[in-house]
Formats: sequence, C-alpha cells, structure tokens
Amino acid sequence: MSADAVIKAHVDALKSGTEKARALAQTLVDVPYGEADEETLDVYVPNSSSPDVPLVVYIHGGYWQFLSKEESGFMAVPLAQKGVVVVAVGYSIAPKGNMDLMVSQVRRSVLAVIQQYSHISGLYLCGHSAGAHLAAMVLATDWSEYGISPQIKGAFLVSGIYDLLPILSTYVNEPLKMTKEVAIRNSPSQLVPQVRASSSACEIVVAVAQNDSPEFRKQSEDYFKSLEAAGLKVTFEDVPDTDHFNIIEQLVDENYHLTQLLLKMMGKS
Repeated sequence: MSADAVIKAHVDALKSGTEKARALAQTLVDVPYGEADEETLDVYVPNSSSPDVPLVVYIHGGYWQFLSKEESGFMAVPLAQKGVVVVAVGYSIAPKGNMDLMVSQVRRSVLAVIQQYSHISGLYLCGHSAGAHLAAMVLATDWSEYGISPQIKGAFLVSGIYDLLPILSTYVNEPLKMTKEVAIRNSPSQLVPQVRASSSACEIVVAVAQNDSPEFRKQSEDYFKSLEAAGLKVTFEDVPDTDHFNIIEQLVDENYHLTQLLLKMMGKS
C-alpha cells in the first residue's frame, strides 16, 4: 500500500469503530473543557449502571497535526459493554496549536474529567503515537500548579514518541515549528523524575508494535528502561503481528491482547 492508502485505511478503521461505539453507548459530544473551539470531549457512557465505573481518557495520535476526537471513540465498543466510560479528547492540532498548548490542553482535559465525573472508581489514560507522547506528558505534570491532583491509576502508552529532538529536522516539525528548547521541555524522556513525583502509584504499560519502525521501537524501549530504573510500576508490551496503525485499531475488539490487559488492569476482565 502507498503511504496515503495506509493513512486512509487507518482513518477509515478508526471512524468505523467510532460509529459502532456511538450506536452502542450513550454519547455526549463536544463537552467543553476550556474556551477554545477544539477544547472539547466526546464521552461514551455505558448503558448499564454499576457502582464501579472506571473511566479511560483516550488521546488520539496523528503526529500532532492530523486526526481528531471525531474518530477516537472506537475503544468504547468493547469497554462500554464492560461498564467503562471512555472520553475522547479534542486538542488544537498544528498549525493552529503548538506543542506547549497541546500539552496544556490535555492536562486540563484530565482535570475537567475528574471534576465532572468525581464518582468514577478509577482514572486511566490511553494514547497512541503522538497521543502516547501527550499521555506521558500528563503523567509528568506538576499538579501543584493546578491546585488539584488527579490519581491516575493506569496508563497505556501505545507506539509513542518520548524524545522530540529527533523530529526537529523532519517534515513533522514544519507545522509545529518547535525550537530545541520547546522539544526538550516537552520530551517525556527528560521528565522521568516528575513522573516519579506525580504518578508513582500509576501502572504504566509501554506498548510497541512488532513492526513499528526502528526509531519508534527504540524510543519505547528507552523510555520503558528509564521508567523502570526510576522505580516506577511499568511493563513493556511488544505486541506481535502488529504495525504502527493496527496496534491501536484492534482496541475495537474485546479479545485483542491490549484490550484484555486494559480490562484486567481495571478489574473488568
């Protein structure tokens, strides 16, 4: 397949899963968490009510410049049926948004979720690719600046980017216009001590696709080793027979390895 065909197939898979989720769950769309147009959430609520309701915040990928929350509800297909709320986060992708803004937005989205849904039994994060980078930045938040500290129980970082320096000289940075300083302060690989300070109780899964590119694989392995060396609760999942795209697309399936891991972590398997 050509690169364009791969991306189109990926978007189609995510959209199809999200349409299924909207048919299965009660869906609240465009719930604001801030002032900007993009600062909205789509919330997928299970039809069954249970006192034990975990919530997963999903942060989409797309190299910080593609995709949106509109095709990011696919995980709710298996999760809503198990009594889990899924929240897909919108943020201002480049060129409208820059890296500092996107990081600030996802942090504020998490705060909005715990303020709005204070009755949940546990808060979990999941992000793919650029979204895994943003989820890792949430784990590395100094919450004292926000006056409220969310207890994030678990995080799934799927095929993420944890060191932004290698992308400075690539086409990915053209709309982002990151300087070296911006890249360093927004690289999770530089912020492991802050993860330890803010998220020591969080169970972190660093997942990578068997057929991810060598740089993606290296970044996941290095970030995992840094977290492990800092004494954090982290596991590494090298998911067989997957590539950069279907590693996340398959979360639409209850029997998929990562779906099962996530359900088990939440006590819902």
